Amino acid sequence: MKFSHQLQFNVVPEWVDYYLAYDNLKKIIYQVEKDLVAAGASNDLESGSGSPNQGEPNERSGLLSTGARSQARARANNMFLPALDRELEKIISFYFKKERELYGEVDALAADIEFVENFDPSIPSRSAGSGSKAPNSGSVRKTRSRNNSRASRHSILARSGSWRYDEALAHADAAAHNTATEAVQDVGHVPNPSSSSTFVPGHGEVGTSSQISTSIVTDVEPETPRDEDDEDDNDEDDAKSMWFDPEMEHEKMRFRHNCIEMFVNLSELQAYAKLNCTGFSKILKKYDKISENNTKKVYMNQVVLQAYPFKQETTEKLQGQIDRVRDIYARIFTNGDTEVAKRSLKMHLKEHMVWERNTVWRDMIGIERKSQAVGVRPSSALKTGPINISTPFGSIQFPEWLTGNVWTLLLCCLVFAILLNIELFEGPEQQNCFAILVFASLLWATESLPLFVTSLLVPLLVVMLRVMRADDEDHTRLDSHAAAKKIFSLMFSPVIMLLLGGFAVAAAMSKFHIAKAMATVVLSKAGTHPSAVLLANMLVATVASMWISNVAAPVLCFSLIQPILRTLPPGSSFAKCLILGIALASNVGGMASPISSPQNIIAIEYMHPAPSWLEWFTVALPICLVCDLAIWGALLWVYQPSSNTPTISTIRSTKDPITGTQVFVCVVTAITILLWCFEHQLEWLFGDMGLIAIIPLLAFFGTGILTKEDFNNFLWTVIILAMGGIALGKAVESSGLLHMIAEAVQDYVEGFSLWVVLVIFSGLTLVIATFISHTVAALIILPIVAQIGATLPDPHPRILVMGAGLICSAAMGLPVSGFPNMAAISVTDELGTPFLSTKDFLKTGVPLSLVATGVVITMGYGIMLALGF
Repeated sequence: MKFSHQLQFNVVPEWVDYYLAYDNLKKIIYQVEKDLVAAGASNDLESGSGSPNQGEPNERSGLLSTGARSQARARANNMFLPALDRELEKIISFYFKKERELYGEVDALAADIEFVENFDPSIPSRSAGSGSKAPNSGSVRKTRSRNNSRASRHSILARSGSWRYDEALAHADAAAHNTATEAVQDVGHVPNPSSSSTFVPGHGEVGTSSQISTSIVTDVEPETPRDEDDEDDNDEDDAKSMWFDPEMEHEKMRFRHNCIEMFVNLSELQAYAKLNCTGFSKILKKYDKISENNTKKVYMNQVVLQAYPFKQETTEKLQGQIDRVRDIYARIFTNGDTEVAKRSLKMHLKEHMVWERNTVWRDMIGIERKSQAVGVRPSSALKTGPINISTPFGSIQFPEWLTGNVWTLLLCCLVFAILLNIELFEGPEQQNCFAILVFASLLWATESLPLFVTSLLVPLLVVMLRVMRADDEDHTRLDSHAAAKKIFSLMFSPVIMLLLGGFAVAAAMSKFHIAKAMATVVLSKAGTHPSAVLLANMLVATVASMWISNVAAPVLCFSLIQPILRTLPPGSSFAKCLILGIALASNVGGMASPISSPQNIIAIEYMHPAPSWLEWFTVALPICLVCDLAIWGALLWVYQPSSNTPTISTIRSTKDPITGTQVFVCVVTAITILLWCFEHQLEWLFGDMGLIAIIPLLAFFGTGILTKEDFNNFLWTVIILAMGGIALGKAVESSGLLHMIAEAVQDYVEGFSLWVVLVIFSGLTLVIATFISHTVAALIILPIVAQIGATLPDPHPRILVMGAGLICSAAMGLPVSGFPNMAAISVTDELGTPFLSTKDFLKTGVPLSLVATGVVITMGYGIMLALGF
C-alpha cells in the first residue's frame, strides 16, 4: 500500500489537519523534479554540439551537475525544506497540546480513584470551600475510619470527579497554549541535545531541539510518587474489597468508561507520532531520489528525531502513561491482572479504530452497492464447470455461465417478446408500453440485472419502440428523434436535483461527524434502563434517517451500540431487541422527510402541486412518533429485556470541540430546510424546491468542504434508478396506457369511498414492498395510484400517492425489506454469529408492518384531509 493511502486510512479523523501534509509535499517534489529536468535540459543544450536531440535529458543525465542544475538544486532546497520545517512545527505544537491535555486527564482520574479509596468523612470535603484542598494520601490513610459510609463516599465521588476533571483540563489547556507558543517561535529551528547548529545543504542553519525540549520538559510537572511507606496491607484489602462492592457498580462503570477513553486517546497519540515519523522518512526518501541528495540522513537524525514528539524519552513517557491507565484498569476491574486488562483495553481500541477508520458514508456506500447490484460470485463458484442435465434422450451439457440469473433473464426476455406480439390493446403505443412495463417490473423484482441497469434499459426501449406521443389533441406518435429529446428532458427533473441536494447535506453531516456528535449526546443521556436505552436509540435512528437517509442512519446507530452489545451478559434478549428497534425505527424514519428515502422523492414527482416540507412534516412526523412508540412497546413485550438485563452500559458523548466548519454546515443545512419548508411562499423566486437544492451543493462544494471524491461517492445508482422510474412513469402516461389501466381499475373500485380505495392500494403496496425494494415498489405503484386518484368522483390524488409512498417505508416484515433490515441481519458478535434471524423479522416485523400501515391509513389519512390534500 502506498504511504499516502496508509496515511489516509489511519489518521484520527478529528486530527486530520495536524498530520504531515504528505500530498502537498509530494506536489512540491513534483515541481522540483520539473525544475531540475528543465535546468538539466537547458544546461545540456548549452554544452552540446548544437543538435537539440543531443541535449535532451535521459536516464543517464546527471540532475545535480554544475551551472543551471546547481541553481535549480538550491531553489529546490529553499522551496522544500522550509515547507518541511513548517510541517514539523505544526506537529510539535499539536503533539504537545494533546500530551498536556491527556496527561492532565490521567492525573485527574488517578487522583479521583485515590481520593475515593482514601475518603474519610471526618475530614472536610475540598468542595466545601473555594480554598479547600483534597487531603494528601498519607494523612487520609492514617486517619481513615474503617466504617466509612457508602452514601458519603458516593456523594463525595461525584463532587470530586467533576472538580478534578474540570480543573485538570483547564490547567492543561492553559499550560499547553503558553508553552507551545513559546516553543515554536522560529520556523525550522528545532534544536538538538548538544545545542549546536546543523547545516543542511541548500537550507542553511537548522536548529536543534535542546531549546524546545528543555522548555517542554521543564514545563511538564513530574508525577508525584506515591508514598508506599504509608500503606499497609489492611488498607489495600479495604480498597480492593470496596471496588468489588455491588453498590459501587455505578461508580465503577464511570471509571471504566474514563479508563477506556484515556487508553484509546493515548494510543492514538502514540500512533500519531509513529505515523508522522514514518511520513517524514518517506517524503525525504522521495525527495532525495528526485534531487540525488542525502538530505534524509541529516534531516531525520539531527532534526526530526531530535524534535520533542519523536525523542526516545517522550516515547517512553507516553508509554508510561498508557501503562498507568492499564494498571488503574487492572486494579479496579481485573483484580490486578495486568495482562487481562491489557487485552480488554486493546479490544476496545480495536473497536474504536474500526468505527473511526470506516466512516459512515463509506459503510453506507458498501451496503447500498450490495443491495442495488447483483453480487459478485466467489471465485470458487466461477470454477464449477459445465452443468449436465440427464434426460430420457441423453445428457445435455450447459456452459457454466448459463446458470442462476441468466435463466431468469432469459425467461423475462421471453415474456417481453410474447407481450410484444400479443394484441391486448388497440394502439401499438399501449401494446409496446405494457410490454416494457412488465419487462422492467420483472427485472426489478428478480434483480436479474442490477437495478440501475434496468433503469438505463427503460429509455432505450421507450425510444426504440416509439411509445411516446405528442401532447396535442391528436396524440400523434412521436418518431425516435422527438421521443429521445422528450424522454431525456423528463428524466432529469427538479426531483432529481432535490435528491442531489439531500445527498450533499448527508455527506457533509457524515464527513464532519455532526450526526455522530448529535446522536452520542442524546444517547449518553438515556441512562442504564433497557427500555429507556431502546427508546433513545430508536428515536435517534428515526431522526438520523430524516437527514442522512435511512441507508446511513442504521449504519451509524449500529456502530454506536457496539460497546453495549459487547458488554451484554450471555443470552441477553436485549441485543435482538435493540438491533431490531434501530432497524424498524430507521424504516419508519424513511417516511419522515422528503429526502429520507428515494420512494418519497418518487411520490413528490406524482403529487401536483408538490407538498411543501412543512406540509410533509405535519403529516409524517406524528405518524413516525406513533409508529416508534408502537414498535417500542411491542419489542419490550416480545423480548422482555429487563428480565435478563437489568442495567445497560451508557454511551459516552463526544467531547470534541465544535469547529467553524461544523457550524457552517449546520447553518447552511438549516437555511436550506427552512427554504424547503416555505417553498410555496417563495415560488415566485425559486420556482421549484429542486432549485433550492442547489444551495447546499454550491455552499459545500464551492468552499471545499466537500470534494470531488465526495461527489463521486454520491449514490449514483439510486439516482439512475429514480431517473429510470420517472422515464417509465412518463412513458406509461404519454402512451395512454396509464389512462386505460386507470379506467379498468376504476370499474372495480366504483362506488368505493376514498378511504376504502386508500386501504386497497395500501394493502397492495405493502405486499409488493415487503418482497421487493421499497423504491421499486414506489416506481411501479405510484403512477397508477396517482391516475386512479385523479379519476375518482371526489379527486384526491395527493392523498393516495402520499399514503402509498409512506406505506412503502412501512413494509419491514423480511430481512430483504429495505436497507435497514439488510444492515440489521448482518450485525454479528465477536465470533461472527448473527444476532438476528429471519424468524425474528417474521415474529415482529410482519405484525408491526401492519400496525404502521394502520397508522398511515387512519391518523395519516385524517391529517392529510385536514390539510386539503
